[in-house]
Amino acid sequence: MRIGIIGTGRHGSRYAHHIVHDCEGLELAAISRRSSEGREQAESWGAQWFPDWGELVASAGVDAVVCAVPPALNLAIARSCSKHGKPLLLEKPLAISSAEGSELVKVMKQSGVDLTIGQTLRYNPVIRQLREELPKHGRLYTFYANQRLEPSDIKWLENPVEAGGGITFHIAVHVFDALHFITGLKVLRVSAMCRACKTKHLEDLALIHVEMEQGVVGIVDVSKLSSSRSGRYEFICEKSQLHGDQVHGYVNAISANVEKRIGEFKPLPTVQALLHDWHLFLDRRAPNPVTGEDGLYAIRASEASLESSEDSRWVTV
Repeated sequence: MRIGIIGTGRHGSRYAHHIVHDCEGLELAAISRRSSEGREQAESWGAQWFPDWGELVASAGVDAVVCAVPPALNLAIARSCSKHGKPLLLEKPLAISSAEGSELVKVMKQSGVDLTIGQTLRYNPVIRQLREELPKHGRLYTFYANQRLEPSDIKWLENPVEAGGGITFHIAVHVFDALHFITGLKVLRVSAMCRACKTKHLEDLALIHVEMEQGVVGIVDVSKLSSSRSGRYEFICEKSQLHGDQVHGYVNAISANVEKRIGEFKPLPTVQALLHDWHLFLDRRAPNPVTGEDGLYAIRASEASLESSEDSRWVTV
């Protein structure tokens, strides 16, 4: 299957590397990048370079498209893939707003062209272990989840037109999807406080109170402030507590006053795992690993958080 990648910057290059070196049955046929580095990258990967992404989508030499660009471009790219019948793997976030996200999902569905969203955190081994372990601990009452990263030097992430939002769209979207993946529950409403601490235009800190289905409540804490990283999840259940950190690679259970290590995990290439499942899906050998509706839900929760931050009121997702 011949793959074209739109956007081969820092993250898109990961897709390219795995397709070239690790994914049997996938061939990197073409790339499109708006900077001149695209030509050199294409030569090194043995792919064709298209300065215009529209020409890549229309190319008869491309069977399916991976898109890793600022989300403001996603709807236009989806419309083009829909027109040319090219399945699309779209990096999160799905869009810069839930309205655009809804339109994107609708366009792809009406055309019958497959849409998959790159919520790669689902493939982290800690997230998968938490999903497997959680039902063993009884009724879930409350949770705490954080994802803390270092400040970014990617310029478009500070441009509201290109990015749509700050960390609520680009970091919290991961956490909302992971919580849904682990618990099977969706967020009903949120109340958030957002701040721009080291950035000028978009938020780099968000503390979000969350109410989920089945009366589960908790806090999502995301930021890009420190040079340190964490990705911690805590679930307080009827029988015990379940803790894990997807950055530091461990899962623990706490029963009474005893904490027990359940598992330790080394980092795995989540993009490679997603590409494998996407390939199986396109061959109709497996279900869609992350649907357009999944991506839209995460955007709605993130957008509601940003709306709530205006005055910390509760906003329905």
